[in-house]
Amino acid sequence: MRIAVYGRQFNDASVFPYIRQVFDSLRQHNAEICIHPQLKENLQGNVDTSACKLLDCVNANNEVDAFLTLGGDGTLLDMVTVIRDSGIPVIGINFGRLGFLASVNKSDIAAAIHALMAGEYTIDSRELLVIDSDEKVFGDNNFALNDVTIHKRDDSAMITSHVALDGEFLNSYWGDGIIISTPTGSTAYSLSCNGPIIFPQSNSIALTPVAPHNLNVRPVVLPDSSRLSVDVDYRGNNYIVSCDSRTVIVNKPMQFRVYKADFKLNLIRLNNESYLSTLRKKLLWGLDARNY
Repeated sequence: MRIAVYGRQFNDASVFPYIRQVFDSLRQHNAEICIHPQLKENLQGNVDTSACKLLDCVNANNEVDAFLTLGGDGTLLDMVTVIRDSGIPVIGINFGRLGFLASVNKSDIAAAIHALMAGEYTIDSRELLVIDSDEKVFGDNNFALNDVTIHKRDDSAMITSHVALDGEFLNSYWGDGIIISTPTGSTAYSLSCNGPIIFPQSNSIALTPVAPHNLNVRPVVLPDSSRLSVDVDYRGNNYIVSCDSRTVIVNKPMQFRVYKADFKLNLIRLNNESYLSTLRKKLLWGLDARNY
């Protein structure tokens, strides 16, 4: 089995023993390891990767059977632009904080890799969003697993987002911006702005205003077949448009179109976990003292 491994820069040296365990466990199961060039550089002098094949990111779809990320949810989101529409499944080992996507705890590395190599997992397919505009501000990487966000700069006045749903005017959102999230992204930035938690198989997306100036404006859940157009007005010098962790600064009014992508991302879920168990664990549900 061919496994591609990816990770960002590691600032905490305490993670290196766990990373060594990842590579040792993969070798014990006779996995063919492909390492992302950036990760190989980041691990130089700390982890021996000399026996690993360098991942050819352009032809990665033909080289590997699964991707494995080392880090938090942001690290896994980075890999989406490499995986794209290939359908190659991905599993994340969590060296970060909450870990909704990178759900494998670093204390469970050996067991997780054993389950991966033995095929003891299910595939959890997640929808993505596409953001489009006349000027291709994100180039070919214009899809998001979590959310698309339009937001004012920290030092600027509020912006106005005029939103139409399937060609019909929906609302004008005055405030700091709006978030359009997938069910996967409903537990990310949208949740912190009082957006709803949406289960992955709900066939829905959420539109969540950020600090709206009108108090009667609330998040709305829409069918994932919806096609949204957003015309942005602003009085400052520029504003921010984000597609997951990729961000651009726009300095003029523009119209953006947001809709469901025609492909999905396949997350590997081990047999001992589920979406509901992840919610309970990460959000500390059920831990009220009255339950015990």
